[in-house]
Amino acid sequence: MLEHNFAGPAFTIGIEEELMLLEENGLGLAQEIETVLESVPPELEGQVKPELMQSVLEIATTPCPDVRTAGEELRVLRHAVTEITESHGMRLGAAATHPFARFEDQEIVDRPRYHQIINELQYVARQELIFGTHIHVGIEGADRAIYVADGIRRYLPLLLALSANSPFWRGKSTGMMSTRTAIFRAFPRAGIPPHYGTWEIFSNRVELMMRAGAIEDYTYLWFDVRPHPNLGTVETRVFDQMTRVEHTISMAALVASIAHRLCALFDAEEPLVEYPTELVDDNKVRAAIRGVDGKLIDFRRGERATAPEMAHKLIELVADHADELNCRAEVEGIADLLQTGTGAHRQLELYEATGDMHALVAEIAEKSRV
Repeated sequence: MLEHNFAGPAFTIGIEEELMLLEENGLGLAQEIETVLESVPPELEGQVKPELMQSVLEIATTPCPDVRTAGEELRVLRHAVTEITESHGMRLGAAATHPFARFEDQEIVDRPRYHQIINELQYVARQELIFGTHIHVGIEGADRAIYVADGIRRYLPLLLALSANSPFWRGKSTGMMSTRTAIFRAFPRAGIPPHYGTWEIFSNRVELMMRAGAIEDYTYLWFDVRPHPNLGTVETRVFDQMTRVEHTISMAALVASIAHRLCALFDAEEPLVEYPTELVDDNKVRAAIRGVDGKLIDFRRGERATAPEMAHKLIELVADHADELNCRAEVEGIADLLQTGTGAHRQLELYEATGDMHALVAEIAEKSRV
């Protein structure tokens, strides 16, 4: 079986954000990741990284003991890369798509992995001008990690709806709250993952793909939630990149609290319901189109419910677990998000008021600062 590092400590938190490099004047995307990387101070080495395209910058916290520490570190990282980009005559933006940029104008980062992805996937990869957030939660025990990943599957559509922040693509409103979802849907081994059940099943299926030459290793599984054996975490990857850093932190707290509850259920030997992938995926499409304005299927009740109703019930469900992780205040930040509107709401409202894409990007850049 695959080697793994699910050895603890449990419930450490890591957060990764993919951010936009923006031109100062036109506010289009700047092909300047190498310039930024050259200016990263030694103390942040390894925490500021390239992605597939030269206009994308990734920041990643270290494994932190709790949500609050991870949030503080994320703020430091956002502030640091904002200062670096501004020192080079650029700006930084946080959203899941750039409202008017075109993928045809983007340059690929000169790294072997990215050249390999482009070579294998061609147009599928070239049009992937999107930005997401990934949240890692440390889990102790390989079977427990699979149980947590399987358990998070049912919440993926709701998590997407809450984070939705990409209503524009190539200068037009798409009618979707998360256009990023539609773009990334073209990738193989992406979207809602299978229900694996045990570490042995997951390991055997990954090894089969590796032996067959389909993937080099498990990091080429780009599912919305996945076990990360090398890091000993369960990584939830469904999120649109959010503009306001406090919303990212709230999402991290919510995911950590869900994971904590699932670990308690695993330890109590509670059987986990295997919800059909097609039903979870149908919910995800609803979330991508309507965000929190639409209705999702509540599998447990067998009926539709509004996304805010489901979110409030989830917050209530994990409240005790949030208390144990000392992140109740951060989880309750989800209520603020529901009251003030998601990033997609704010983008649509601003564009409706101004009709100006450049003003929209400028606002995103301003609200991305910490």
